[in-house]
Amino acid sequence: MTTYAAPALSPLRDFHVPADQITEGPRLLRRLPEGAVSRPYELFELVPQAATIGAEIRGLDLSLPLTDALRDELTRALNEWKVLFFRGQHLTSQAQRAFARNWGDLETNPLLTTAGSDEVVRFDRSAVPTFENVWHTDVTFRERPALGAVLQLREVPPAGGDTMWADMAAAYDNLPEEVRERIDGLRAVHDFLPGFARFTPPERLAAFQETFPPVEHPVVRRHPETGRRMLFVNSSFTTHITGLGRDESDRLLRLLFQQAHVPEYQVRWRWSAGDIAFWDNRATQHYAVNDYGSARRVAERVAIAGDRPF
Repeated sequence: MTTYAAPALSPLRDFHVPADQITEGPRLLRRLPEGAVSRPYELFELVPQAATIGAEIRGLDLSLPLTDALRDELTRALNEWKVLFFRGQHLTSQAQRAFARNWGDLETNPLLTTAGSDEVVRFDRSAVPTFENVWHTDVTFRERPALGAVLQLREVPPAGGDTMWADMAAAYDNLPEEVRERIDGLRAVHDFLPGFARFTPPERLAAFQETFPPVEHPVVRRHPETGRRMLFVNSSFTTHITGLGRDESDRLLRLLFQQAHVPEYQVRWRWSAGDIAFWDNRATQHYAVNDYGSARRVAERVAIAGDRPF
């Protein structure tokens, strides 16, 4: 909260800025953990797309098996840039799954439509007019949310249909100190119902209530590989903060949800058919932009099983 009480001779009147307001001014845009040293990449060309998040990787054919050295360098790039883009790969479903498996077992999601394999989720805008226009982190309603995801656009509208990602480490870094102190150590409840109830029949959702009971995660999680602190709440699945009254919880969550909307923490990707995006689901939120009217947009996603947030 900022309150300005004008001195007697000041030309300005008194004013007040609410505590949960995002205000103008410089932001800390730190891509690497404090003390980390930036190193060049030797096995591919990396082209940054924004200050702290998003990089295009050039010079690789993802249909080919990865060497251990290449897999390790891509992992470093993912940890440092949080979202990696690969133009014009046109992977088969099998090759897309094989690429994702370099980082762990693949996740299935019975709530979503699949494409030829339980591990491949298909988003066809002509069939399901949803899953868009909201900032979220995937499947935080699981005890072990996804580590990451590999998304390929099969069909792209003539204009629009971009996807945006937000850096939740930068979002945490730029919170006021008193807010960081307040939320460190807090836990929040995540539930699949808020994210799916808007467009799924209640009788279908009821069948999954025992499969996906509400879970608790830390409001601020640490990245298991870099150690960075990151905001880990999202408007699709986080319902309340444990131990707070409803009004206090709602107000604090509104402030935290707002952080994904800050442009300085974001990257935006304009798709072409066959492009791949590989993102760290632990460190980001994303937003599929539905601005393409009645045109068709078809995407297929493979998710990598993750760990329990801490």
